[in-house]
Amino acid sequence: MQEDMKVTIGDYLPLRDVVFNTLRQAILKGELEPGERLMEIQLAGRLGVSRTPVREAIRKLELEGLVVMIPRKGAEVASITEKSLRDVLEVRKALEELAAELACQRMTEEEIVEAEKQLENFKKEVQSNDVTKIAEMDVEFHEMIYMGTKNERLIQMLHNLREQMYRYRMEYIKDKEKRNTLVEEHMEIINRIKNHDIEAAKEASRKHIDNQESAVSKKIKS
Repeated sequence: MQEDMKVTIGDYLPLRDVVFNTLRQAILKGELEPGERLMEIQLAGRLGVSRTPVREAIRKLELEGLVVMIPRKGAEVASITEKSLRDVLEVRKALEELAAELACQRMTEEEIVEAEKQLENFKKEVQSNDVTKIAEMDVEFHEMIYMGTKNERLIQMLHNLREQMYRYRMEYIKDKEKRNTLVEEHMEIINRIKNHDIEAAKEASRKHIDNQESAVSKKIKS
């Protein structure tokens, strides 16, 4: 872990949430590497906080699948495995297909226009090297489709899965060669939804997830 990792106190955020966000970003960015042990005392010292918010953050990270508890060893950063990747993306693919189907039926013209505008901004952003920003805009694009379904339960389920998907999303976006493909896939999805072509929209969503799984799986094996 980098020695200069520090907590930045955000406005109105409880300390435990600030510590959680800091550790989460460190894991997603690779500053805390898979298999690295998370020592409460050491982390508390480096972050300039007590052990309590660190302990609470580690518990929350475990729920997200970013941390695992090893008997007689304690907490460590979870490895990215093919099984964990497959488990998450199998669920995501099913939910994304349903979201595409409902969006074809319920997304308004105004919402589609906004999604197209967001996609234009996304095209510009992928030329940068700000992986975190690109990932955030990727999340935002999908979020617009989720909201277009008008199904609160589906939106909630996708939100619950979002944090577990984020790690794989980051791994995918780190590959510069995949970013233009990502843009093209987003364009295909929104165009199919715009044309109210349910089967084509579902197929575009499936392809989008399958390509991500294939690319990240290759990185895990290499």
